[in-house]
Amino acid sequence: METVQIASWNEFVALTSECDGWAFRGLQDADWSLLSSLSRYLHNYVPDKATWRSREERAFRIFRRKAHNYLPDASVLDDDVRCLALMQHHGAPTRMLDFTKSPFVAAFFALERAVKNSAVFALDTPRLWMATPSNNATLHRDMIDPRIQGNFERYFASNTNDIMWVGEPDRMDGRLVAQSGTFVVPGVLDKPIDEIIQHYETGPAMIRKFVLPASLRKEAMLALYRMNITHATLFPDLDGLSRSIAYELEITWPGHAMAVKKAE
Repeated sequence: METVQIASWNEFVALTSECDGWAFRGLQDADWSLLSSLSRYLHNYVPDKATWRSREERAFRIFRRKAHNYLPDASVLDDDVRCLALMQHHGAPTRMLDFTKSPFVAAFFALERAVKNSAVFALDTPRLWMATPSNNATLHRDMIDPRIQGNFERYFASNTNDIMWVGEPDRMDGRLVAQSGTFVVPGVLDKPIDEIIQHYETGPAMIRKFVLPASLRKEAMLALYRMNITHATLFPDLDGLSRSIAYELEITWPGHAMAVKKAE
């Protein structure tokens, strides 16, 4: 993994423009690793890794048994990737990692609640799509595609393959569209993405880590606000609008400040 220390917002814009077609993920703490929410949960609360497979299977099974009560079309639960995406969307720990095709969306998620150095990870998806793991060249992207019936269980749920798949469900929900989102699905739960990808690398690093200093947040958040990248646009529902109000507490426009001063 290549680590790049960012000095200014303009530098971030310039460097990420070189990552054409890549996928990005923002983390609020630069020291965090590229682990899924499920991996973090299991690492923190379930030390016995031998039970991880059965616990993930149980969570999947419980969601499928009960989620139909809240869905207008329960057929989504029959598709492994769509079901995982739905779980992820509503806050369940899953092995999926949210990425986006926009470095600016990733920067928003990295910075919006950051209080220390944050990071945007860039994944060279064009190369990854064509690559295969060095220990098994038959496991190319189409072979392991978890959207194909039975493949999630065969290649991912077993937690035995150092592989990763990048893509989206056949049908994308509104949030995924709004965020230019995509998913990374790892074949094992006990390793971060940057470790798994080493099995695919045959040249330059396929992951870049852009470290954003805390001092950059004010400038960057204002730039993102002007680009209309807010919770309200990334989560096109009432929850997103409500979450977007937090940043409005930070914004002070010169004309507004003067009007308030005169009113006082």
